[in-house]
Amino acid sequence: VSIVKDSRIDSLVQNQSVVIPPSVRPKMNGYRIQLYFDSDKGEINNARSRFIQQFPKIDTYVIYNAPNFFLKVGDFRTRLEAEKIKASIELQFPTSFVIQEPINIPRLDSEETL
Repeated sequence: VSIVKDSRIDSLVQNQSVVIPPSVRPKMNGYRIQLYFDSDKGEINNARSRFIQQFPKIDTYVIYNAPNFFLKVGDFRTRLEAEKIKASIELQFPTSFVIQEPINIPRLDSEETL
């Protein structure tokens, strides 16, 4: 059996297997707060901007699971961290709740390390 192939195939396969660090973040078990869900993405974006105004350093995630968009926030290691933020936003987002799911490893800000 003789395999005849273009030499560029090997380079394409090698390029596909390279992991670009910013695109893949390590995951761990943790908690997020689900703030809001709606089928209208405009409503989700409004809720997201209201949250970002209050907490600019907490990451927000918009996830689409047909037919709704879900707004989830935070990468909390413990339920207590998530509940603390949830308590401070309960007036603006009364239907929010804490969920357990894989999270991105939380980044360390230079202010927190001092």
